[in-house]
Amino acid sequence: MRKLVIAIDGPVGSGKSTAARRVAELLGYTYIDTGAMYRAVALKALRQKLSLDATDELVALAGASRIDLRAQDGGQSVLLDGADVTAAIRTSEVSQAASKIAVIEGVRRVLVAEQRRAGARGGVVMEGRDIGSVVFPEAELKIFLTASDETRAQRRWREHQHKGDAIDLARTLEEIRERDRRDAGREHSPLVRAEGAVLVDSTAMEAEEVARLIAMLARERAQGQTAS
Repeated sequence: MRKLVIAIDGPVGSGKSTAARRVAELLGYTYIDTGAMYRAVALKALRQKLSLDATDELVALAGASRIDLRAQDGGQSVLLDGADVTAAIRTSEVSQAASKIAVIEGVRRVLVAEQRRAGARGGVVMEGRDIGSVVFPEAELKIFLTASDETRAQRRWREHQHKGDAIDLARTLEEIRERDRRDAGREHSPLVRAEGAVLVDSTAMEAEEVARLIAMLARERAQGQTAS
């Protein structure tokens, strides 16, 4: 059975990472978190105290950075220039910085090229905000995963609580909505439901339900392609 490229897009807090990791596990595919690449560049920019408005410097920074994504214990570790930054890229500050850096065309061009190379042979589950629309518009299975604002805020708030971050739910909800506005309104690669993408609303679904639904759709697509 041919291995597919599975593209999962959606807004922050929709459960993309959790679903993609589990789908990859169910199918024996490789999981690629493209958002981690933007977060890694954002972390490096913050550490070097670069202005997030310094477009040329940020593009140069992205091009000079080595970002490795490696499978580890059912998840993924992120190495930035050889150092493990898996935990460091998950702070609220890095998240907000990443959403600003992600609108820069030159940065996207550098990272999209890396993403295409990573998924060229198929057998990957790649998640982000423009995978089905820009990175792999020819992906055999495209998913647009979403949920209500409140549900997504609750999920993100629980993540912050688990990590010990001091942030309240109301602020998290506002950050979610601001991130949505920025992602949908950016000039380059805005967050959209790609043509042919299957809409999955996870508001009332458990993570395992979402993953098994996507895995089922993938098997159906793979069998259909084999038959044809």
